[in-house]
Amino acid sequence: MDPLSTLWETFFDGDSMREALPEMLTVGLPNTLILAVSAALLGSVLGMLLAVAGISRTRWLRWPARVYTDVFRGLPAAATILLIGVGLAPLGMELWGPDPYPLGILALSLIAAAYIGEIFRSGIQSVEAAQLEGARALGFSWGEAMRVVIIPQGVRRVLPAWVNQLIALIKDSSLVYFLGLLASQRELFRIGQDYAANTGNQSALLLAGLFYLALTVPLTHAVNWIDRRLRHGRPATAVADDDEGDLALPGARGGNPR
Repeated sequence: MDPLSTLWETFFDGDSMREALPEMLTVGLPNTLILAVSAALLGSVLGMLLAVAGISRTRWLRWPARVYTDVFRGLPAAATILLIGVGLAPLGMELWGPDPYPLGILALSLIAAAYIGEIFRSGIQSVEAAQLEGARALGFSWGEAMRVVIIPQGVRRVLPAWVNQLIALIKDSSLVYFLGLLASQRELFRIGQDYAANTGNQSALLLAGLFYLALTVPLTHAVNWIDRRLRHGRPATAVADDDEGDLALPGARGGNPR
């Protein structure tokens, strides 16, 4: 057989894809989303704490935050998942039984927090210092000024980068299979891997990859759209339409103005 025919039969077999599709839709996709979204939410909370600690004037907050960031950004994701999932497995067995998902989510969250913390820190530090000084002049404490004025602006500036980290989490969720999953706990990659091992055909793995593309590509375009809106604002035509609508309001309520 020529190489193209071999490639087509190995990765593009329609029967193998159709066989794996129902389980990927009902089991793999929900589990992947649970892992990614849960880790993104927990990682964002931890990341914000790291960002605030990283810019603190207190060294006992600043240095631990920097050490944490260096360690978890430097370790491979697979190593972190194994360290948390295997190292804390006895504790997990006592708390919630053999379910590896909580430890998998925890590991993904700790990894994400290191990256999201740096994203938030850069956004917060990009806000002009005069705004903090102005808020303090108005009577805000340092904590109130950060919470009400600085942090909201910093988060808005780095929103595209935060969504990019969510995309990375969706892909990293495939590494949780290292912890061993029950049939009902398998995510997209694990289901594709199992079908490939059972049939000797890699088409199910390709199908899993297509699912990841279906999740990440729309998010990528959403990031680009958000970035354009944040950098350039609304189109001039939209602003003009709003202005015309405001001028037309009196006439709409009570007839044409004289």
